[in-house]
Amino acid sequence: MGVQTTGEVAACEPRADGRWKSISSMPTLARVVDRVIEWDDRVRARWPFVAIVAPDTAPLDAGGGSSRLLLRPAILGFVAIVAITFGTSLPGSPFTLKMPGAWFFGVPASGGTASPQDLFLGLTAVYGGLLLLMRVWYGLARTLSKMPGVPVRKLVAVFALWVIPLLIAPPLFSRDIYSYAAQGEMVSHHIDPYRYGPDVLGGSPYVPLVDPLWGNAPAPYGPLFLEVDGFITHAVGHDELPDLVMLRLLELGGVLLMAACIPTLARSFGRDASEAFALAVLNPVTMLHLIGGAHNDGLMIGLLVAGITLARKRRPVAGLIVCTLAAAVKAPAALGIVYIGWEWMGTGVPWRERIRPVMTAGIISVAVMGTLSLITGLGWGWVANLATPGTVRSWLAPATGIGMLISGIAHLVGIGVPTHIFLSGTRVLGLATAGMLGLWLLWNSERIGTLRAMGLTMLAVVALGPVVQPWYLSWGLILLAPVAVGRVRSVLIAASIASAFIGLPGGRQLFDELIHANPLSMALALLALLGVLTVPLTSWDSQRLVAAWRQRRRGASLTTTSAA
Repeated sequence: MGVQTTGEVAACEPRADGRWKSISSMPTLARVVDRVIEWDDRVRARWPFVAIVAPDTAPLDAGGGSSRLLLRPAILGFVAIVAITFGTSLPGSPFTLKMPGAWFFGVPASGGTASPQDLFLGLTAVYGGLLLLMRVWYGLARTLSKMPGVPVRKLVAVFALWVIPLLIAPPLFSRDIYSYAAQGEMVSHHIDPYRYGPDVLGGSPYVPLVDPLWGNAPAPYGPLFLEVDGFITHAVGHDELPDLVMLRLLELGGVLLMAACIPTLARSFGRDASEAFALAVLNPVTMLHLIGGAHNDGLMIGLLVAGITLARKRRPVAGLIVCTLAAAVKAPAALGIVYIGWEWMGTGVPWRERIRPVMTAGIISVAVMGTLSLITGLGWGWVANLATPGTVRSWLAPATGIGMLISGIAHLVGIGVPTHIFLSGTRVLGLATAGMLGLWLLWNSERIGTLRAMGLTMLAVVALGPVVQPWYLSWGLILLAPVAVGRVRSVLIAASIASAFIGLPGGRQLFDELIHANPLSMALALLALLGVLTVPLTSWDSQRLVAAWRQRRRGASLTTTSAA
């Protein structure tokens, strides 16, 4: 995968007010966002907001300017995640599992029930925290897009601050981590997770924590993840709570690997490393789902990004091995193997000359995967289980939703075809469409841009696949982050914000509580949410700060030129 910039950075130009737009066309989403920004700027300049979030007046100094720039979003993002952690930790929270052994705290006593006040407070805290985090992250990303050159190490400090509450919070928005823990228990007892589901453990304390939907479902994960999973379970003495902590730390390690590689990857495409870091690592999907939810997608993406980075450094074999390790966690990472083989010979190579390196890449990857399967003793059974996530039937997945809609209409008119027949048809059609789109993107990757083509392929596979989960979207969003400009950047931001609310539990409970709650409590909660939604938070990227930053960087550039 040779160094390539063609197609990776779309033609853009700065506007007079410091915002960016595509020369060819301005996406509708970007126009809407700009209108919101202009409204935010106007309101911020008026009382009482000007007294609360007034812009700084002192000029930026050469050393501490970026630190002052990041201070407010760092603190506000921390407050947002603390609010989410607090809301999910209350005994009545619908956002996390509330069963004995599910976490160290926040689980109701046996036979006890949560008070309506706790439920209402938790819902308000979580939704308020989510709104605040979305606004802070978007404001930070927009600031960094206009002020390139902020040291990445200072964004690492922001990341560390935001992570602290997530390491304390119970597993967020999903019960997948409990399935991982149960599968690790199976592996540690030499039970084949590719043949049996967690229910085979019988009376083990791991079993009640697993979602009943997956109780008899075999694992669809690769041998590397399950081997590490089993090792962790054995190392913690088969105790479920330490097991959960270690699994979260494992996914944090995957995110840290991604964080180490994203700046290098962005620079190789001529992009600003700090903006790419914010778009990928500080992304709400990364923070809330890959770390907070401890999904093994974090480890997969970390290895995938590391493999792609090695290939960009002209070390394709090392890149192939690392991408194969990523696929040995979760299968979608195999896309990196295909692209490294396709780009092995560099740019401007006819397609016939690309076939041999692609085949070579495949042989190397099969050899690595076979070695892993042999060493772990788990074999290749996971390949047959890749359809396991499709057990979920959700209207959020277009291929599944259309199948259920057609089935419902057919049953209304008296056509007695089983629902699963319609679902199989629409899902196969969706995956075939995603496959054709992926082939087209691969064929045109030199014009479109390698990383952009990979990211769009991942998004297509998720959007047209049998099930859409917010953490699945991270596959494409993180790959797009180092090269996101113009329309692609708008899509990345919009999808990241929307994905934080996809399938989020608690909406119905919040509505019910709003109807039945004490009027005073309801008024205070609505006022708090309204404040989070409307109070301007963007003083850290006022035009004065942007202008001062650019002037300082121009001065440094002129000084360097004169010295030369």
